[in-house]
Amino acid sequence: MEIIFAKNDNLENVSILTEKLNQHGLICGATGSGKTVTLKVLTEHLSDLGIPVILSDVKGDLANLVNPGDPAKVQDRLDQMDIKDFQASSFPVNLWDVYGDEGLPLRVSISQMGPVFLGTILELNEVQLGVLNIAFRIADSQGLLLLDLKDLKSILRLIQENREEVSKEYGQVSGATIAAIQRKILLLEDMGGNLFFSEPSLDIDDLLAEDKNHRGIINILSARKLISNPRLYSMFLLWMLSELYERLPEVGDKEFPKLVFFFDEAHLLFANASRDLNEKILQLVRLIRSKGVGIFFVSQNPLDIPDPVSSQLGTKIVHQLRAFSPREIRMIKEISQSLRHNEDFNLEEVIQNLRTGEAIITSPDQSGQPRPVEKALIYPPRSSFEALNLSDYNRIIQDSIFYDKYFHGLDRESAYELLAVRFEEEARLLRVQEEEKKLQAEKKKQIALEREKQREKNNSPMTKIFNSALYSFSRQIGREIARGLLGSFKKK
Repeated sequence: MEIIFAKNDNLENVSILTEKLNQHGLICGATGSGKTVTLKVLTEHLSDLGIPVILSDVKGDLANLVNPGDPAKVQDRLDQMDIKDFQASSFPVNLWDVYGDEGLPLRVSISQMGPVFLGTILELNEVQLGVLNIAFRIADSQGLLLLDLKDLKSILRLIQENREEVSKEYGQVSGATIAAIQRKILLLEDMGGNLFFSEPSLDIDDLLAEDKNHRGIINILSARKLISNPRLYSMFLLWMLSELYERLPEVGDKEFPKLVFFFDEAHLLFANASRDLNEKILQLVRLIRSKGVGIFFVSQNPLDIPDPVSSQLGTKIVHQLRAFSPREIRMIKEISQSLRHNEDFNLEEVIQNLRTGEAIITSPDQSGQPRPVEKALIYPPRSSFEALNLSDYNRIIQDSIFYDKYFHGLDRESAYELLAVRFEEEARLLRVQEEEKKLQAEKKKQIALEREKQREKNNSPMTKIFNSALYSFSRQIGREIARGLLGSFKKK
């Protein structure tokens, strides 16, 4: 099956094979060159084929897929491309938002994230990751649910207060290591992690839904606010890919992918990522294609995508790139060298002189080999260009089939609540012990005072005189008795 989404200068169709979409892709170009239109047109075709899509909407200009477009506004493009059968259309959309402002709240529990992935996002070292694994192990062994960051902090406090016992069971755990993890969790909270890590957790299967007309649901992740916290943004998107990989069966190169994922502002995934995080991204890109998932990175600069990842991208759609500096000239040269040249034109010159909506396109053929590049004009989208207002967002959210499932949060009894009771009981017992110690100390003090008073009484002048007189009198009586007894013996 082909997705026809552009026409070359000879008005011949330019297409992508649906069975090659899981070989991933790149959409790049300068601001205003037409990347968003390309993304929307591909998304519309995928939805029509029953293929669900996930879009990260950084600029807030994708939610209008829910409304049909105005053919009059794209008439010039239709005339240029000699398109006679254009029909405006709306598409099934679900809106999602970590902050819950412009979509259904996106939530994930700590236990769903897991220690390894969470440790990668927090950029923990080997020792810190080991302690995080211990925290999860202890929570499991004691039946303590890890749902949000409060739960995780409570488990770390439990380990801190019982380090000696924990170290005997699991190996040495230092207070400094626990404190380092706690500081990184605090940073995550400041980025909005306390909203993200909660319930009800997102069910990945809900991203694979279709509407009653068997069109794939377009899942739009509102990232206008989230983008200010790149780590949280990348964390969620990577977790989602990881979950998809874990949950979906191996399907290979099927005619239709299970899902296509578009990462807008893709440079944010890699800009500040650690080496371990970049390796995780590369691993997911390599492996998830076998699950029938296609990933498209959307960026202004194609060099924002690291070479190991870029080499995995089969489809490349390059809009106009501008060269005003030596670095930009090198960028155009490098991207040109990565594409299969077309003998009909100079690729470097063409890339710099593309009109808005035009692109250089290459994608794998039936055998998997890259096709020679073609210069083509992208079809106009059938959905609207008009931005949505707040009431539009609210309407889409309330009309969602998942509204009742996700809109209202849950706060089940978990590690935080159970350990809070335990900590309070321990604190109460500590207070009782302190009171008992205080009473014992007071009692000892009272006894000591009584003894001191007795000693002082025994050492008073009158007591000494009395004791001395009594002693003398006792001795005198003793002598008299002794003489009396001796005298009796003599008479006999």
